[in-house]
Amino acid sequence: MAEYFQEDLSGSRFENVDLQGSRFHNVDLSRAVIRGALMLDAEIDGDIEGLRVNGVEVAPLVEAELDRRYPQRAKMRPTDAAGFREAWSVLEQLWAVTVERARRMPPEELHERVDGEWSFIETLRHLVMATDAWVGRAVLGDPTPFHPLGLPHTEMGDVPGVPHDPDARPSLDEVLAVRAGRMATVREVLADLTDERLAGHTEPVEAPGYPPPQSYAVRRCLGAIVNEEWHHRLFAERDLDVLDRRRADRDAPTGPDDIA
Repeated sequence: MAEYFQEDLSGSRFENVDLQGSRFHNVDLSRAVIRGALMLDAEIDGDIEGLRVNGVEVAPLVEAELDRRYPQRAKMRPTDAAGFREAWSVLEQLWAVTVERARRMPPEELHERVDGEWSFIETLRHLVMATDAWVGRAVLGDPTPFHPLGLPHTEMGDVPGVPHDPDARPSLDEVLAVRAGRMATVREVLADLTDERLAGHTEPVEAPGYPPPQSYAVRRCLGAIVNEEWHHRLFAERDLDVLDRRRADRDAPTGPDDIA
């Protein structure tokens, strides 16, 4: 199987190519043109805008269906300070349910990856890092807010000042203890948030780290956290469903002796 990692294939031409079973992760398909495609049981997950399938623009249809499936989703597009507080309250409630579900699962499964995606523990670790970056560093101005258990996104690589230990295997309780503090920090920031502050920009942090030293729109920083929390919980629930099915299949009776 051919493998391409951090390759620039822009402008390439593929003709009469068999891509069955291929996996694309973090790819930029802007302005790609696909003709005569056979896409049975294919799956696309990402930011989709301006995509047309057989002449029909897909994004509005997808957005409407997702809002129908997840009634709270519309609240994840806040436009003012009060909306951000409401979005965060919803996220905390949703995550409480997901965490309670995870507590009922075998601990080793919480370190298990599904289709190469982050495990449940890794997902929580990444949200710790994201909060440290966009709230602790960008919004609050702390040059070194990063907890050792935080997990940067894979493509970021090593950045000075940002811990990166992908092999760590903390327990659920260990990660939740760190995460509780980070969620409380976001709650406090949003409690004091005004519409004027939301429309403003951060002060650059002139120290190595992530995000890079520059000024950011406060709305962008807080929006990044809301977006990360919403999508990663959905990813986690999706993968917990798979783990549940795997366990059910392993535990299912396979013959008359097992049934008896």
